[in-house]
Amino acid sequence: MKHTEKELQTLKDEVSEMWRLVLSQLEKAKQAFLNGDIEVAREIASREKRVDAFELKIDSDCENYIALFSPVAVDLRLALSLIKISITLERIADFAEGIARHVIDEDCIRMDAALLEELQIEKIFDTLISMLSDSYVILESENTRISGRIMSKDDEIDMIYRRSIDILTDYLQQNPAYIRCGLKTILLVRKLERIGDHCSNIVEEIVFYVDAKVLKHGKHK
Repeated sequence: MKHTEKELQTLKDEVSEMWRLVLSQLEKAKQAFLNGDIEVAREIASREKRVDAFELKIDSDCENYIALFSPVAVDLRLALSLIKISITLERIADFAEGIARHVIDEDCIRMDAALLEELQIEKIFDTLISMLSDSYVILESENTRISGRIMSKDDEIDMIYRRSIDILTDYLQQNPAYIRCGLKTILLVRKLERIGDHCSNIVEEIVFYVDAKVLKHGKHK
């Protein structure tokens, strides 16, 4: 293996390690929210600095690689994509921490279980975890055939999000005591919707690296 190939593999390994950490943060956010588990929520918050450190190191290492080796074509695309992917992973982790803070905030009345089921919160979490896991598989395999299928899941999350606004509006009109928590819940669902957007952005970066295609601002199939 050439020296430049080893450098690239090291960069990919760093991103893979960060990816696993962020995926774990998202899985724990699901557990913390659905079970009202404050201890797990605090664990998420305490690990956020590790995610931030990964993002800074990957950004620096990729910039150094580009400066030292002046890569072209696929190698340059990979380095640029890894920078953007690490930034996006860090943003996903920020949203996971925001969900954890929602759980830690004990002044919020626990929302009715039937309402949470109607809002399809668990389904959103499961879809996001699937999107992030499948995207990781695409990067590792460098096979983008399922990229469209992953990105279409973001459309499902968008539909659930739009429906949740109407559901919460009706619920809060009938249960004004829950207004404070209801508004926080709307913000939480918005965080989940944004994670879906970021997962789609990651897929776009992988397609750019592997297939040299730019999907941004276009319609995915």
